[in-house]
Parts: sequence; C-alpha cells; structure tokens
Amino acid sequence: MAETQTEQAQRPQTEFTQALGLFDSVMIVAGIMVGSGIFIVSAEIARQVGSPGWLLVAWGIAGLLTIAGALCYGELAAMMPTAGGMYVYLREAFSPLLGFLYGWTLLTVIQTGTIAAVAIAFARFSGILFPNIAEDHYLVAPVHLLRGYAFSLSTAQALALAVILLLTIVNSCGVHWGKLIQNIFTVAKLTGIVALLTLGAFALLRHPHVFQINFASPWHPLATTRIHGLDVATAFGMLVALCVSQTGALFSADSWHDITFVAGEVKNPKRNLPLALGIGTSMVIVLYLLCNLCYLAVLPFSHIQTAPDDRVATLVVDTVIPGIGKVAMGLLIMVSTFGTVNALTLAGGRACYAMAQDGLFFRRGGILNRACVPGWALALQCLWSMFLVLPRTYDRATGQYGNLYSNLLDYVISAALLFYILTVAGLFRLRRTRPDAARPYRCWGYPWLPMFYIAGASIVLAVLFTYRTTTTWPGLIIVISGVPVYLLLRHRKGITRDDV
Repeated sequence: MAETQTEQAQRPQTEFTQALGLFDSVMIVAGIMVGSGIFIVSAEIARQVGSPGWLLVAWGIAGLLTIAGALCYGELAAMMPTAGGMYVYLREAFSPLLGFLYGWTLLTVIQTGTIAAVAIAFARFSGILFPNIAEDHYLVAPVHLLRGYAFSLSTAQALALAVILLLTIVNSCGVHWGKLIQNIFTVAKLTGIVALLTLGAFALLRHPHVFQINFASPWHPLATTRIHGLDVATAFGMLVALCVSQTGALFSADSWHDITFVAGEVKNPKRNLPLALGIGTSMVIVLYLLCNLCYLAVLPFSHIQTAPDDRVATLVVDTVIPGIGKVAMGLLIMVSTFGTVNALTLAGGRACYAMAQDGLFFRRGGILNRACVPGWALALQCLWSMFLVLPRTYDRATGQYGNLYSNLLDYVISAALLFYILTVAGLFRLRRTRPDAARPYRCWGYPWLPMFYIAGASIVLAVLFTYRTTTTWPGLIIVISGVPVYLLLRHRKGITRDDV
C-alpha cells in the first residue's frame, strides 16, 4: 500500500546526515536573522514613530511576535522533524495546495529574492574598502528591455553573483561545510555587535546627557513621516505607524524559521529544534533592543532620524571614535551578510527537496547528491537567485536605477506574514485533528501564546493591507500565481480533488 503524505512526513529522513547539533542550530537561527537591517532600519522606524520610547516599542512588538512565533513553531518542528519546514506544516495542517503556495512563493521570491538582496548588501559595503565595487560601475551598462526595467552587470552585481555561486558550491559539498562557515561567521557577527554595544556603554558613561535628553520626553513625537495624512500624535495614528514600522523591524528579524527546513539534518531534532528556535530568536531580539538603546545613548533622536543613508550604527561608531565608523561597520556588515547568505542558501534547497518528494517540484530536486544534500535543488535556487541580481528598475523622472528584487521583497513581506499566521493557526487545527500524535514539545502558553501571535500579526497585516496597498496586494498576486502551476502539477501526478 502506498504511503500517505502524513506517513511520509513522519518517516525519518535517514538519507540526510544528521550533523547539526544544538549549537549549530542556534547559530543558523541567529545567523540568518542578523543581516544588515538592525544597523540601518532604525532610522526609518524613528521617522515613522517619531520618538525614542515608541522606537523601542516598535522593536519590542517585533521581538514579541518573533519569539511567540518561534515557540509555536517549536511544537510543529518537534512533531514533524523532517526536511521542508513550513511547507510540511501547512500541507499537514490544511492542504497540499496551501503548502505548495508557500513553497512556490518561497522559491520564486522570498528565499531567492532575500539571497539576492543580502548578497548585494555584502557587495555594497565591500565598496567601502574597494571603491571600484559599486552599483554604478558597470561591466555591462543597463540594457532597457521594458519600460521602467533594464538589465545590467555592475561590479557590485558581479561580486554578489560570485558570493551566491561560491556559497552554493560550498553547501553542495555537504552540510558539514555549510555549518562550519555558519558557525564562524555567526560568532564573528555577534562579537561585532557586542563590540558596538560596548562602545555605546562607554559613550553613556562619558556623556550621559544624550540619553537623558532623548528620554526627557520619550513619548512625544518629533518630526515624522506622515502616513496617509494620519498624525502619529493621535492614538490611531500611532497604532498605524507602529504597524507600518513592522515592515522593517520584522524583516530585520525574519527567516528565523529556516532551521526547520533542515530538520532532517539536526541531531535529536525533537529536542534541539524547539530549543534552537527559542534560544536563537530570544538572543537576537535582546541584542536588537540593546542596539537601539545604544543608538539612543550616543545620538540625539533627530540624528537617528537623519542618519546619512540611514546608516545609524556607522554614525554611532564615528561619534564615539571619529573616522573609523564607515570602515568598521562596513567590515561588520560584510561579515554579517556573508553569513546570512550562507544560512539562506543552506536552508532553502531543503524546501524544494520536500516539494519534489511530493511530486510538486522537478523530480531531480528530491534526490540527494553524494554529499547527502539536495544538490540539484541548491543549484536551481542558485541560478534563480543570481538571475534576480541582474534586473534593474528605472525611474524615468529621476534617471535612477533600483533593484527588481527590492520591489519583489516589498510585495511579499505581507504575504509571508500571512503564511506565518496560517502556520500558527495550524497548531490549533493539528491539536484537534491529530490529538494523539507524538508531541515531544508542547507550545508554552498554549492556547494564549498562539492566540496572541495570530491577533498581533493579524492587526499588523490588516493595517499594511489598508495603508500600504502598493506593496501588499501585489504580494497576493504572486502567491495566487502558484495556483495554476499547482493544478498543472496535480493533473500530471493524478492527484484527486480530495487531495487539494
């Protein structure tokens, strides 16, 4: 008798090499969360909410949602410790279609677009040390194919392509190599953040008046970016501002769940996955809050709002030790983004592997290579990520070039949050439909913690769909575009209507 999809989900992934211990898993969670966002996005959030106290509240909301989500995912990860993560959870809790739509969006935009974006961030900050590396230093000048869009190859794009290719090759050689790079670079970036916090503490001791001035009126909004004409001095205006600010804050703390993609390679996954999710997310969120306190200890709030190119951390270092901020933070962000690209690369191919095992992806994507990793899926992820580096958006009014993946990521942030809400809702459904299933870890605070996550994330999502329509509704179109692809694959595989 053929195995059901549920039996497949519970079957041990003996083909994978279980090489990731608890420390390795925590390093993947922390390393994939910390990219360049924490060093930059506080400037935009500060402009949106307008005061030091509300800046910390914005980051606190993102932290609470992230940790709550991680604790909820811990139960699902311990219950189904197989490769695929959210794809598997959505498939088992609701339907193969919903799981596929997440996997489709992950492959086409979320994972690959993030890999492209972070690789470009690495290249941009490399330009601080090597001025010839820049997005306007072209090897192939922009070629305009469509109105408002072009293809180009700059030195920055070339370096990003090289980073993506290099890390794909390394991870194709086995999970041992991927985890080695991850551990080294995550420890290095966390050490760098601690050094930044030390500078902040030093500045606070020498010049406490900056911190005192910032918190003399912590809740009184200063200059802000008005959102659809709303005044953040009103309760409703501040609610909208806090929700909109989550676009930057949550994205800076995103991808924490990627460790579940490699569940088949984690030692004692029923114990280590929930622990890694809880420890990793909590550690990063604490560091993020401390970083913002560091910014407020060194810089007047107005300086945070107007930091050049939004590089708040660079301005902090330059204020404490003049002249080295740009280079020091450039090096730290290079280390940070390189490690993040590695973690994203390592994790993403496993979701494609799980889809291929169900016949919803190229068959070769479900085959492991000699190093016991899904080499073909990694290669496809690499090629699409590299492709996303090349297209440029073009503003005819200003003559400025942007990056297509930036638009795509803006579009799918809300869609990704929707999938998170559905996954946590799946916790309730699985408790009801499979009450006797083994649950080595049960979500702490159930049912209140999952309810808190769903309620909080839903409020944020509703505000984004109302006040950020140009960057939210297109995300649903990207998701829905996977429906005809699924129906085609279902027809070819001969899946019945009951399996949708």
